[in-house]
Amino acid sequence: MASTLLQLAGDVLSLPFLLTVSGLLLVILEAFAPGAHFIVVGVALLVAGLVGLALGGFATPLVLAGLVFGVGAVTLYVYREFDFYGGKESGRTSDSDSLAGAVGRVTERITASGGEVKLEDGGFNPYFRARSVDGEIAEGEEVIVVDPGGGNVVTVQSLDTDHRDEIDRELARERSDPGERTDGASETDDAVETDTERESTG
Repeated sequence: MASTLLQLAGDVLSLPFLLTVSGLLLVILEAFAPGAHFIVVGVALLVAGLVGLALGGFATPLVLAGLVFGVGAVTLYVYREFDFYGGKESGRTSDSDSLAGAVGRVTERITASGGEVKLEDGGFNPYFRARSVDGEIAEGEEVIVVDPGGGNVVTVQSLDTDHRDEIDRELARERSDPGERTDGASETDDAVETDTERESTG
C-alpha cells in the first residue's frame, strides 16, 4: 500500500507535471499583473510541461530543458515582434521637456494665473495645470505647450494664435529633447576639431 502511494505520488509529481503547473501559475500571474514579467517563462514552462506529459517516458530532463529554452526563445521573439502591450515606446519614461510642443484641449478655462488642459500623449495622467501666454483661452479650445515649466504647471498658447506650422513645432520639440541636443552638440564638436586639425597639419 505504501509503495503504491509513493509510486502514485511520483507519477503525479513528475517533472512534466511540475513544469505544467508552474507555467500555468506564471501565466495566471501575468493575467493579474500585465507587463510581460512572467509570460515568456510561463508559456515556455507550460508548453514544455504539456509536451512532457504527452511524451511520457521519452520526456527526459534534458529533452524538457531543451523544450523550455526553445519555446522560451520563440515566445520572446513573438512577444517582442508583435508588442502585445502596446507601443515600443510605452515603457520609456520622459521628462518635462518632452511636453514642449505637445497639443491638447482645454478642460478648464485658462487664464494667466491658472486653468487645466488635457494633453494628447500626456502619459498616465494627461491632465496638467496650465496658464496662458496671451489672455484667456476658453474651455474646449486646442492649445500647444510653449513652456513645460518643470511639468507641474505648463504654459500654453492657443493653436489659433500659434503661427508656426507643423514642421516648426516638430523642430521645437526636437530642440527641447536633451538627448537630441547632446548628440548634435557632440557631432558639431567633432566637426570643429576635424577642421582645426586640418588647419594645423595643412
